[in-house]
Amino acid sequence: MGHVEHKKQAPRTVSCAVLVISDTRTEKTDESGRLIMQTLKENGHQVVDYDVLKNDAGLIGGKLDALLDRDGLQVIITSGGTGVSRMDITIETVLPVLKKRLDGFGELFRYLTYQEIGTASIMSRALAGVARGKVIICLPGSLAAVRMAMEKIILPEVGHMVREAGR
Repeated sequence: MGHVEHKKQAPRTVSCAVLVISDTRTEKTDESGRLIMQTLKENGHQVVDYDVLKNDAGLIGGKLDALLDRDGLQVIITSGGTGVSRMDITIETVLPVLKKRLDGFGELFRYLTYQEIGTASIMSRALAGVARGKVIICLPGSLAAVRMAMEKIILPEVGHMVREAGR
């Protein structure tokens, strides 16, 4: 069975959690997380959890662990903490949890970002993978980056990723 047939069997609605990792944003000032949630809902998906967390490995790891144990949850999307500053720890916190990496996600994300902003795209460490049968996607905090990732990668493939991760 090819990818077209797999996508036809993929769920049209998935259950998602959105985590924003930032020392400066709050629920009131968080535009990227709101865009992720709005885009998911407009496309028929469910958002069952949303949180804004500081750049603290213990907080992020604890929240991830709780979400990974949550029945019915299929996708966790994070925004923020994927850059190269010493405060950016999302990737270092998520990587040890992943059982499988979806390297193509980060590669495609950086390729598309390069088309928009040029060589600065090398500083993005966007990534996706699978842990405990759930898809985890880590995006930068930039509103433009989130919009591009949602429209060009996540929405077209999220159901397909969930189908494959659950097999």
